[in-house]
Amino acid sequence: MLRFLKSFAAFVATLGLIAAPTPSAAQIQLPADEAGATTRLDASPRHGEWVKYDAGSGDSVTAWVVYPQRPDSAPVVIVIHEIYGHTDWVRGVADQLAAEGFVAVAPDLLSGKGPDGGGSESVDRQGAVRLIRGLENDEVARRLEAAAIYGTSLPAATSRVGSIGFCWGGRRSFNFATTYSDLRAAVVYYGSSPGPEALARVNARVLGNYGGDDARVNADIAPTRQSMVSLGKSYEAITYDGAGHGFLRAQQERNGANLRASQEAWARTVAFLTETLEQ
Repeated sequence: MLRFLKSFAAFVATLGLIAAPTPSAAQIQLPADEAGATTRLDASPRHGEWVKYDAGSGDSVTAWVVYPQRPDSAPVVIVIHEIYGHTDWVRGVADQLAAEGFVAVAPDLLSGKGPDGGGSESVDRQGAVRLIRGLENDEVARRLEAAAIYGTSLPAATSRVGSIGFCWGGRRSFNFATTYSDLRAAVVYYGSSPGPEALARVNARVLGNYGGDDARVNADIAPTRQSMVSLGKSYEAITYDGAGHGFLRAQQERNGANLRASQEAWARTVAFLTETLEQ
């Protein structure tokens, strides 16, 4: 499977902005959608656990960590949640990344921000949205860097680390590539891009997956591509025809377009992370 994924990654690097159908995509195991995430987690054979890691400045962050079943050490992927906070769906994405061979660390970036010092679990969805809109960029970057340091310090992990994020977390994944020089790979799902001045600091390879019917976010793609090319940076951006914002979480919506986008985007994601982090 890994040999196939590496070959697939080399192929998709030649694609343009609009994604072509990928015959093998349907064979890739997707993360569960939002409705099926809890059931899939309950049946997972992989070891997942809640941890707290030190984020500096007297701060600690709660995270969900899932380990792959493999005989050797594994690269680390930091999983960055949506604007809705840390949910079972995000935990399910982490579990599927572990199934693909990565140590997945999914921090709750609302840790300590809720009522009585709680995190995402202490508020409803709209409460999470309000809290996330109040987060400071520097604090988010510090907490993500601490997650990467924690993950790569685990005995079962290598020193290679990537990130993946969705919606608000997609933007944070791209931003993380501008602030953490040791990041090798950043995957962006339907998240907006940093400004051109920040892109000069990107060292990681960046893969962007975008819904075709998401003009607000997609307005960033062309200028970001132009800036990244002029800077000699690696940025592969694919849009999926007919898919909407949040397509990986809402796989059953939009008359099959979201599911097709999820299958193709996830295949590319696994191939990209495997090629970038396993070597």
